[in-house]
Amino acid sequence: MRSDFYRFRAAWLIDAPVATVFAAVVDVARYPQWWPDVRTVSKIDEETAELVCRATLPFALTLRMTRLEQDERAGRLGVALTGDLEGSLTARVQEGPGSATRLEILQQVVATKTLLRALSPLARPVFRANHAVMMRRGQRGLRSMLRR
Repeated sequence: MRSDFYRFRAAWLIDAPVATVFAAVVDVARYPQWWPDVRTVSKIDEETAELVCRATLPFALTLRMTRLEQDERAGRLGVALTGDLEGSLTARVQEGPGSATRLEILQQVVATKTLLRALSPLARPVFRANHAVMMRRGQRGLRSMLRR
């Protein structure tokens, strides 16, 4: 496997209705309001936004997300990612245990940022840990925002 290829999975339980979670996840422009590691979002067109993300490590990633699928009834979302990471992100929003909603996120990306490509063979565990921290903060932020 290539050292610059990453596959990330996350499963979040959110105590809110499925429709509410789905609406929050598709509203990319509001991510900086609840996800501290998403620093900025700029709308490119109706299907594309550019995000600047920075978690714990001292560098930012710039990503363009282009919507490929948005099916609320099926609870499916999909975007193509380009920029410092290239690949895809898919999400599934569905009923979870009790009154919770389960949000499953799968990212499959190749690092294209020069720094990431150069350091991936050695720093891969650090990059994965940095991503995990970012996702935990996103989950906490979404939970908090939806409680208000």
